[in-house]
Amino acid sequence: MTQKVALITGSSRGIGKAAAIRLAKEGFDIVINYARSKSAALETAEQIEALGRKALVVKANVGDVSKIKSMFEQIEAEFGRLDVFVNNAASGVLRPAMELEESHWDWTMNINSKALLFCAQEAAKLMERNGGGKIVSISSLGSIRYLENYTTVGVSKAALEALTRYLAVELARKNIVVNAVSGGAVDTEALTHFPNREELLAEAREKTPAGRMVEIDDMINAVMFLLKDESSMIRGQTIIVDGGISLLV
Repeated sequence: MTQKVALITGSSRGIGKAAAIRLAKEGFDIVINYARSKSAALETAEQIEALGRKALVVKANVGDVSKIKSMFEQIEAEFGRLDVFVNNAASGVLRPAMELEESHWDWTMNINSKALLFCAQEAAKLMERNGGGKIVSISSLGSIRYLENYTTVGVSKAALEALTRYLAVELARKNIVVNAVSGGAVDTEALTHFPNREELLAEAREKTPAGRMVEIDDMINAVMFLLKDESSMIRGQTIIVDGGISLLV
């Protein structure tokens, strides 16, 4: 089998779903990963199959290493290869730092940071069989800036970006290219969980130098750029897609 395969974690909705559909349009068969939204994952699979591509739906909480290993066993059994891994699944407890509990920290770090390491380990085993691959993670401005109630997520995304640099160096010898895309505020379902959602959106609309807030397609365009052969000399970088708002101090 020579058909290329892409795994997108957390791909039942939002940025993950958009990435899955764009990759299907580019000719990839797709592994759709979800943790809770089975109906949404199946709906995404239908859209991918309507494009003439195969879709494998896998339920797995990527914060659990045993679930990660099981997911990759299913990918190997179904496709026998993996060419692209978009590390998109994310979660987090949105509270001030002084109100965080150990369980909040562990939950967020496991899904947002640990998952990249252990998914990358499994992905690399499949990618190197076919001469290499691409890994792109989704980050956010909270990794480098203070955002209200964002401590667990921001710190976990900072770890994700650091891990991106380490993986980029260690996987280069396997011809696996590793990068990340960090976005400003994007009005997705995930943002509905923010207690200060309206303030975030208002600031993004009013202050972004580009004149509008970031949209899902802006993020996907950057991901697709990093998946192209033309960008293969970009390694271990986090490309910020925010319309310039992070430049304002």
